[in-house]
Amino acid sequence: MVRESFAIGSVRVRAGAARDVELPITRLVTGGDVSLPVRVVHGREDGPTVWVSGAIHGDEVIGVEVIRELIATLQPKEFRGTLVAVPVVNVLGFMAGDRYLPDRRDLNRSFPGSPRGSLASRIAHLFMTEVVAKCEVGVDLHTAADKRANLPQIRADLDDPRTRALAEAFGAPVMVHARLRDGSLRQAALDVGAKVLLYEAGEALRFDDEPIATGVVGIRRVLAFLGMIDPDPDDEPGPTLESRSTGWVRARGTGILKLETKLGDVVAAGDRLGGLSDTFGRRVRLVRADRSGIVVGLTRAPIVNAGDALVHIASVEPADH
Repeated sequence: MVRESFAIGSVRVRAGAARDVELPITRLVTGGDVSLPVRVVHGREDGPTVWVSGAIHGDEVIGVEVIRELIATLQPKEFRGTLVAVPVVNVLGFMAGDRYLPDRRDLNRSFPGSPRGSLASRIAHLFMTEVVAKCEVGVDLHTAADKRANLPQIRADLDDPRTRALAEAFGAPVMVHARLRDGSLRQAALDVGAKVLLYEAGEALRFDDEPIATGVVGIRRVLAFLGMIDPDPDDEPGPTLESRSTGWVRARGTGILKLETKLGDVVAAGDRLGGLSDTFGRRVRLVRADRSGIVVGLTRAPIVNAGDALVHIASVEPADH
């Protein structure tokens, strides 16, 4: 029996095929149309329906490359289930190299949206209607904010057994139990019954080989866990640390920052992480860890003011948790 085709927008994708779809968003003042680009991989055999999305924040470009490399590895005739890949959700922000939409709204605070609201609200509603509503699992790809870098990590509701199993299957170096934010895609998707992983890695406006490779391999592990592809026999994921509490070490003064720690370092409370100096190189004060854990984020800005976030440390749960 031939599997039913997959409907999205105004088209249907037949079983065993991949197809690019343009979902209309708006029209520019110059008359050009702006659309949401989607690649649907509709497997020949039955299975789950999963989405992957990138660039909800337009300057977070790593997810675009993760999805490009991911879909290049998939063969529709050998695929089970359906993948809906949306490499760029915030199309206008992405084209401008800007985190936000032209009206300065944060798209990831605009879900579930409305068909007659602001531009952000309309894009959110389109994404919820055409993508999330058709899927049971989603992986949303992010990077650190401007002038920061993140260690590859999964953020998710680790108290939900199904979501936790998906996070463990992804196999990132760290998985963080993360609270929900009102208006976020993760919150809106959970409200309609989808299980969501949020992947954080790398820096804004920059491709970085390690976070990209970790993202591609991690999503493929999730697809294998769901039975959509065969597992890679050569893939041997390392241990995943669990964190239920994170916090930023903040500058206690103003100066030029020189960090002596890097992403992935395991630190103890009181460890020296770096120092602040004046413009002549005189040390103003040291930067020390305020908790024990693993460094999952840090600033790339050399000039800091009192109160600025410098190093993000995730407290690590015991291995037998």
